[in-house]
Formats: sequence, C-alpha cells, structure tokens
Amino acid sequence: MNKYIVAILFLVFSQISIAQDNNDIKLSALPYYSYGKGLGITSPDSIFKLNIRFRMQNRFTYLNNDDEDNGYEAMIRRLRLRFDGYVGDPSIIYVIQLSFSPNDVGAIEDGDNLNIIRDAIVFYRPDEHWNIGFGQTKLPGNRQRINSSGALQLTDRSINNSRFNIDRDFGLQVYYLNELEHKFSYNIKTAISTGEGRNWTKEPDTGLAFTGRLELFPFGAFKSNGTLFEGDLKREKTPKLMLSGVYHYNDDARRTRGTIGDDLFEKRDIQSLFLDAIVKYNGWAFQTAYMNRTTDDAITINPDDASESRYVFAGSGFDTQLSYLFKSNYELVGRFSYQEPHKDIEMLTPQTNQYSLGITKYIWEHALKLQAEITNSELNYFDSSKANDWYLRFQVEIGI
Repeated sequence: MNKYIVAILFLVFSQISIAQDNNDIKLSALPYYSYGKGLGITSPDSIFKLNIRFRMQNRFTYLNNDDEDNGYEAMIRRLRLRFDGYVGDPSIIYVIQLSFSPNDVGAIEDGDNLNIIRDAIVFYRPDEHWNIGFGQTKLPGNRQRINSSGALQLTDRSINNSRFNIDRDFGLQVYYLNELEHKFSYNIKTAISTGEGRNWTKEPDTGLAFTGRLELFPFGAFKSNGTLFEGDLKREKTPKLMLSGVYHYNDDARRTRGTIGDDLFEKRDIQSLFLDAIVKYNGWAFQTAYMNRTTDDAITINPDDASESRYVFAGSGFDTQLSYLFKSNYELVGRFSYQEPHKDIEMLTPQTNQYSLGITKYIWEHALKLQAEITNSELNYFDSSKANDWYLRFQVEIGI
C-alpha cells in the first residue's frame, strides 16, 4: 500500500515541478499547477482553470475616545478566500469571493442571511474591450471602494467611503475598456442592479439601481493596473493621472445607505455622485475624492412607534491623501477627510473632520505588509458640543 502512496506523491510533485519550469510536457492524468497570482490549476485539455487566493488582516487598536474609557481591540479584521478562472472557454470567467471574519459576516440575527458570499459573478469577455458580468460583485462606484481593502495605504478606507459608498449588489454590469499605455485613454462602466445590496432575500424588488462610471487617463494608463492599488509601488517614470466620475440612482431604496445599512421604515429614491482623481509619479501618490448622497426626505418614521426613526445618510464628503514611497519600501502617508451631513439630519449626526498619518513597510508589495496608523476624529455636533476621538493601530496584511 505504501508504495502506491509514494508513487502518487511522486507524480504530483513531479507535475508541480514541470509547471514551475514552464515545460510543455504534462502528465495527462493530472492538472497543471502555476504560482502567479495565487495557486493556479489548469486541466490538461485546458477546459477549465481554477485560481485560489486568500488574504488576511490581523490588527490591534488602542482607542482613546471622549466620554468613554480607553480600550483595546484585537481582531481578525478580514479573512477572505477567492476563486477565479474559466470553464470551457477562456472568455467566460467566474469570480467567487467568500468572507469569514466576524466584521465581514456581521452579527447573526433571526431572519437574516449569513453574509459569507461577497462575490459570485460570471463575466463574458468577447474581446479586449468588452466585459459583461452577471451576478453579485462591487458596483462601479468610487475609486477607493472599487480597490480591494488589501490594496490600501492606511489600515482602512476613509470615513466618507464608509458612509457614502454604494458597495456590492446583484445585477448586470457592462464595461467598455480602452486603456492605452502612452495615449489618452478611457473606460466606461455601467450597471443595472437590484439596489438592495449583497445577499438580499427579504422581499421582492420594487425598484432597480442604475450606475454609470467614466474614467479618463489623459497621459495613458498606469503601470500594472496602478489605479487598482494605492501608492506608487511601480514608481511611474512619467506623471500619470486618472479622473473619474460616477452617477448612481437607486429607485425605492430600502436601506439607510442605499445598498447597505439598516432597513428604512419607508422606501426612498436615492442619488449618489462620486468624483475621483489620482496622480502617481516617481514614488509620489496623490488622490482626492468627493462623495455626495441626496434624497427628497431623508428621515423615515416607524408607523408603529412615532418616537423611532431611521434616516438616509444624506450629505457630502471630501478626502485627500498624499504619500511617498522610499526606495527602502517604507512609505509615509497622510489623509484628511471632511464629512458634512445634510441639513435634514444635521441634528442627528455630527459634522466630522478626520486626520490620519501612517507608515507602511512593504515586504511583498500589498500582499505582505506591516502598517501602523494614528488617527484623530473631530466630531462637531448641532448643539455646538464637540468630541475628540483617537486611535493608534498596528496591522499585518498577508495574502496570495
């Protein structure tokens, strides 16, 4: 019996070695393995391809908030497992992403779904320009939200992204991509989706959401899809610029932030606008963003208890972020965020200014890095009272 196990192990490891040496000779009974972006497996007849990736964020935070005792948080902030590849035809691509950390899944309540599924979508790419997707994934919203949380310079996205982003949804997405390395380029991205967010099964839809995003590259595309990660890790030899704008309309939205948040007591039509700009050159990276959400009547009242209300988080926000990557692969980054609630809800939530300073050591680009951050939030309430919150955080990111 042992000799058969040894023989099988020998064949498997021989096959892996062959794949790593880029040798065309493959054993017909075993798949083809590769180690590029994750662990790749391709069938001998090339009928299917499976790529497996994971990433994990472990963090420790010291909190110093007004009117609260100082405290600590130690957590697995994110734990993700991703599968992608094709079946039958390389132009038909699937993407699956699952999340397992408590913050990703959320509290389990009666009647709610277990929110493990983040992405489950099939793409059809007939040529290099068109990309058609059907399923659940991120909407083409603001730039920082589209980027993976593993590709951020600070330990998390901005307070404005947290409040105003349009997140994931189920629907149809159609992209026309036209990125050229040294010439003016553009991308057009559109989506028609449910507007209820990921894994919604509570009630049938009565309205849809419509999203359109335009990206402009006046000096050509960034190296290695550089708009998809923060910081100038590729050290652009010439200045590169991206300008983008997004309009999103959510008809009969049921949640306080459109596709995310608590359930409203009445449906609302919600409009969102996002403007982004990114500049990268020789280790320097600058990005700025404007976000806005509007609705006709932000506050909804519980019909069974007039003292209870829930509101659409309407208002606007502004982010600006600057960084420099040293040749030692240490990076300094600073960010300022300004958040202004709409006048309809200014008595219910504060105007906020947030200042963040971080240092990152890239060991293997964004896939393996150490991050430290200090952040101060100034909360200005309608009654002229103020609060000042701080946190100091250390985080390790690792993934393939």
